[in-house]
Amino acid sequence: MSKRIFLPLLALLISALACNLPGPAAPSTPTAVGPDVAFTIAAETVQAELTRVALALPATPTAPMTSAVSTNTNTPESIATATASATLLVSPTFTPIPCNAVSFVQDVSIPDGTSILSGSGFTKTWRLKNIGSCTWTSSYALVFDRGDKMNGPDAQALTGTVAPGQTVDISANLTAPAEAGNYRGYWRLRDGSGVLFGLSTGSFWVDIKSVAATATPAPAPTSTNPPVLPPPVGQIIAPLVAGESGSVRGGGSVFSFVNVGDVAANVSQQGFVSFDISGLPAGAIIIEVKANFAGYDTLGNPFALGCLRMYPQNYGSVDASDFFSGSASGAVGRWCDSGQLGSTMTMGDLKAHIQSLVGGSRARFRLQFNENATNNDGADNMARFGSGLQLIISFTQ
Repeated sequence: MSKRIFLPLLALLISALACNLPGPAAPSTPTAVGPDVAFTIAAETVQAELTRVALALPATPTAPMTSAVSTNTNTPESIATATASATLLVSPTFTPIPCNAVSFVQDVSIPDGTSILSGSGFTKTWRLKNIGSCTWTSSYALVFDRGDKMNGPDAQALTGTVAPGQTVDISANLTAPAEAGNYRGYWRLRDGSGVLFGLSTGSFWVDIKSVAATATPAPAPTSTNPPVLPPPVGQIIAPLVAGESGSVRGGGSVFSFVNVGDVAANVSQQGFVSFDISGLPAGAIIIEVKANFAGYDTLGNPFALGCLRMYPQNYGSVDASDFFSGSASGAVGRWCDSGQLGSTMTMGDLKAHIQSLVGGSRARFRLQFNENATNNDGADNMARFGSGLQLIISFTQ
């Protein structure tokens, strides 16, 4: 082999061996990533996150597919929407209750169109309910609004208190006009600040027909005469006179409130009530008397003592000497259970007694449980009465 061929080959061999000898490490060069690779990595990251969230959520029923094409709804947007929907709460809407509001319950006396003798006095009583949020006190008043006043008051203070939700009987003493005809007067309530209020439809009212008294000639004795109509009826509400009423205990203690029954010391207690009947005209003929004693509550079981009875007793002022010992007779009223005491009752014996008092101004009575003064149970057994007691008296002239 010639030197010209050998020397180049030797140089080539040495160069090859030199390339394979250990030497300093060459600096690393980052591998370039193209757009397609970046998109693939991002997609895999999103898919992994969605899979993690899906596994953390509770399983929910899946609606049946209606198309052969599958649609993936597990996107971040749909997950966020579902979460927001699940935590959305609907706030209830509250309508505030006004302080002063009233509703009509019923006419206790003088329903619309009642015929009343011209010039006769009568008492109109409405039963109303407090449907507001404020308690009615004695600073509240019944006030005349418009229409026919019929000698009624401009304003009349309420007695006692009426809490929200309670009912109350409110009365006005009126007079049928002298001229015959139909009359209507409108009334409202007024609070302590002078604010007037009425029903949701406006004022409540009293509506009567004033009828002149006429002499009825004696009919000829024939079978064709029309029937003779009864004379028109008048009515008054005789209210309790609280300042003339009270109670007396067997030991002589006197109280200004009307409580009837016995006390824990096994001592009897009797009540005394006075009613104002001055609204009855002279010469009135009593045709019916009803007692409304519904304004009461109880301690213990007062009817374990027997029936509550009412006896005429024209006492002066309530004192210890008014207490009646022994067995009483001559009752004009009787209530034997809470159902009777809580209702307005017609009493025939009371009618005769009121007839005997026409022309006077007061009707006074003693209330007591006559069968048993005490049942010796060592507990209070009381019927306790408020100021709303009434006698409803109907009459003709």
